[in-house]
Amino acid sequence: MRRTDCEGEALVSGIRRREFVILLGGAAAAWPFAARAQRGDRVRWVAAIMGGRNADTDPEGRAWFAAFRQALQELGWVEGRNFRADYRWPSGDLDRMRAIAKEFVDLKPDVIFASNTPSVEALLGETRTIPIVFTNLSDPVGTGVVGSLARPGGNATGFTAFEYSLAGKWLEMLREIAPAVTRVALLFNPETAPFAQHYLSFIETSAAAFGVTANAASIRSVNEIEAAIEAQARVPGGGLVVLPDAFTTSNRAPLIALAARHRLPAIYALRAHAVDGGLLSYGPDTVDLYRRAAGYVDRILKGEKPADLPVQAPTKYELVINLKTAKALGLDVPPTLLARADEVIE
Repeated sequence: MRRTDCEGEALVSGIRRREFVILLGGAAAAWPFAARAQRGDRVRWVAAIMGGRNADTDPEGRAWFAAFRQALQELGWVEGRNFRADYRWPSGDLDRMRAIAKEFVDLKPDVIFASNTPSVEALLGETRTIPIVFTNLSDPVGTGVVGSLARPGGNATGFTAFEYSLAGKWLEMLREIAPAVTRVALLFNPETAPFAQHYLSFIETSAAAFGVTANAASIRSVNEIEAAIEAQARVPGGGLVVLPDAFTTSNRAPLIALAARHRLPAIYALRAHAVDGGLLSYGPDTVDLYRRAAGYVDRILKGEKPADLPVQAPTKYELVINLKTAKALGLDVPPTLLARADEVIE
């Protein structure tokens, strides 16, 4: 178990914006010509729609970016020498994801990397030929991204991050740290989390065993986040389960602040939420998933096809507890839960 006094300890820092994007030919208008010239010289092009708010101000996004970029370098791909890269951060904005997807597909890179469900769906709406490597998806089969996990069958493959059974673990851990919770609201944006109903169904099935009731709270804006949390706080016994989606990740600051203001215990799927002041999080090691995704990019650049690469699941999960937030909420963290934590923020 590692203890963290501030979020920066576990994250890669010092990466400047100008290091992110290598533009050959100067202007964006010249990219198609530059890309064709580079491919002729066997310089490959990777386009990436990254997760997180951005790598300038979001430490978690910076860690994801650093892991992906470093893994590519370890596999022999050096930016400016044998490949070029273009990284974009849509920050949970669905319209921005669609615009970036169209732009990237029009420019015809060798492979596109995408880090959430709506980005992948936007890309597949534009191309069924350019290879796509994804990570952090909840249900690639159910959302139609791939035909099956073992045989994706199309131009996309990659790494899942979450499975629906995790909803039961979130409910169990929330009740363990906050036993007074009797009502749980599941927060998600239906536009960026089309898989949310499956999580809700699992929680509704599990809720009775923990003596709680559960309901969906769909949110599409910061105002709707505020309204949903205020509604949940009106009656004692409220708690929150925040689903992993591009919207809740990018808007975690107001979400966490509102949960604290209304004194609602909340569990999150991503470490970033607990680091930024959320009560606790449980989910996959997403930095590891970005690192592994670079391996699939490497294999595709070397000639393998996405249809032949099976979708893989996480191999590492982490429980993060924010003791400072627990104290502010008047909660005593059970020693058994504390002993299971991979990271404790004090």
